[in-house]
Amino acid sequence: MKRILFSFLLICLFTSLFAQEEVTKEGLNFGALPTITFDTDLGFQYGALVNLFHYGDGSRYPKYNHSLYLEVSRFTKGSGINRINYDSDQLIPGLRTSVDISYLSDRAYDFYGFNGYDAVVNDGWFDDEAPDYKSRMFYKYDRKLFRFKVDLQGKLSGDNLQWAGGINLLNFKIASVDIDKLNDGKDEDDLLPPLEEQPGLYENYQQWGIISTEEANGGFVPILKAGLVYDSRDNKPNPMKGIWTEAVLVGAPEFLGGESAFAKIKFTHRQYFTLVPDNLSLVYRLAYQTTIAGDVPYYYQSQVITPVMLGASSEGVGGAKTLRGVRRNRVVGDGFFYGNIEARWKFARFQFINNNFYLGLNGFADFGRVTDKIALGEGNIIVEDIYPSPLDSYFDKGAEEMHYSYGLGLRVVMNQNFVIAADYGMAADERDGESGIYIGLNYLF
Repeated sequence: MKRILFSFLLICLFTSLFAQEEVTKEGLNFGALPTITFDTDLGFQYGALVNLFHYGDGSRYPKYNHSLYLEVSRFTKGSGINRINYDSDQLIPGLRTSVDISYLSDRAYDFYGFNGYDAVVNDGWFDDEAPDYKSRMFYKYDRKLFRFKVDLQGKLSGDNLQWAGGINLLNFKIASVDIDKLNDGKDEDDLLPPLEEQPGLYENYQQWGIISTEEANGGFVPILKAGLVYDSRDNKPNPMKGIWTEAVLVGAPEFLGGESAFAKIKFTHRQYFTLVPDNLSLVYRLAYQTTIAGDVPYYYQSQVITPVMLGASSEGVGGAKTLRGVRRNRVVGDGFFYGNIEARWKFARFQFINNNFYLGLNGFADFGRVTDKIALGEGNIIVEDIYPSPLDSYFDKGAEEMHYSYGLGLRVVMNQNFVIAADYGMAADERDGESGIYIGLNYLF
């Protein structure tokens, strides 16, 4: 399935001919962006996002006192994003406070199995023009996620070493893809086969015992979080120098209502180097996440741990936030590693409608792999007794290795904080797909 993305940006870039010296911003400012996308099976996405910034008297510019982000968008077939995020280091003196309330619905959430290349992805099974076609929804399931998060950060020593803590309440509702809903209004040639005739990978994993009956429909995951953060960045949206390193421990205790208890730990190191003052930097990120106790529900394994989450989601090794150009959620395991290297160039600066803008280009390379694999039921997978396809059509034990991608990106940045982002990434291995276009907000890290 191919996705066509459109972005309508109400910015006249040719005013760079009339560039002036950057002005200090104060009071309330905002950036707004309409959302227009199209997907063959999900339909048109429509909606808008707004990011409000309050700079106070302007003495801290480009740092803001308060940020409020709102997004409401819908797909015509029923998927959607509903999100409110607040971020401030002024609400409570001495603390950075981030609050997120979101309801995310996805009628076709990507599910390629577990353990990276150990799970075979057959392109022909979801290509309706291929001779071995099964269904465009073969590697999908329906997921609805309600999320409430409160994240706090405070100084521990000096200006750079900080503590982090918080509580995240996540409620997952998982089901098979609603084929009838997606077939509504389609021509006969475009109809998806009913699940009774052609189950998807999610249904197969239940049948084979890889996904247990208790976990199959999702559940409630209460997360307690604690960590350490060292942050010496000179500018958070796009640093030119500094280090940003963190270690975060999360636990899901049963006494808070969790259906299973577990603990995970995540280490992330980011570093920023100035090559040309103000205009060119080289940056990299290395991250490792693994389970240290308990049994993690399959629907939580794609979550990527962060001390403070400012994006709509933090999940999936593969896709917009980790391995650009690799299929979303392609690399799912009990533990994983990933990294990114970018060169970032600010090639033009100008003023427009009394705001400061710059344009940026970035070239990048991404990589990652599963480090600790999810157990697959210890021998209860009897594929040939259920379907005629042989076992090796679905599994290639021991195949997992590093996944690579590379690409280019464009940034349009207003007042050094509101960042419109477009990245094009290409997978280096056909087992990861071909390429991806990602239009949204902010630099990757």
